[in-house]
Amino acid sequence: MIRIDRWYQDDCTLGRLRIGDFLCFTLELPSLNNQRNISAIPEGRYTGFYRISPTNGPCIELMDVPGRTHIQIHKGNYTRNTQGCILVGKSITFLDGDKTPDVTDSLNTLNKLLSMIDKDKKLQVLIGSDQ
Repeated sequence: MIRIDRWYQDDCTLGRLRIGDFLCFTLELPSLNNQRNISAIPEGRYTGFYRISPTNGPCIELMDVPGRTHIQIHKGNYTRNTQGCILVGKSITFLDGDKTPDVTDSLNTLNKLLSMIDKDKKLQVLIGSDQ
């Protein structure tokens, strides 16, 4: 099971992802009532599966996100790298000179995360600040 605990800011949603002993950070768009392409997804319990996306490459895709499709946990360092998906990274910092936090070392972090899952089975993903 993957668990993502979140904290919300005006310009983004930050989180801490755990699966077993593995820990990394997440970056999402701000929470704007689940609006497509500009908002983080709602807190909740989702089923995920391994997928190779034509756009994002290897990722974990979440099923049954209300009002949304193709929501994925994938690589990317900046909020501009997502249209409502969840980015993973080793740490949170400011990389590009703006005032919005970014995540570091995303591709390596994603590869470590993907090595922790069974790519042939669905998995549970819990997202929320108090789930």
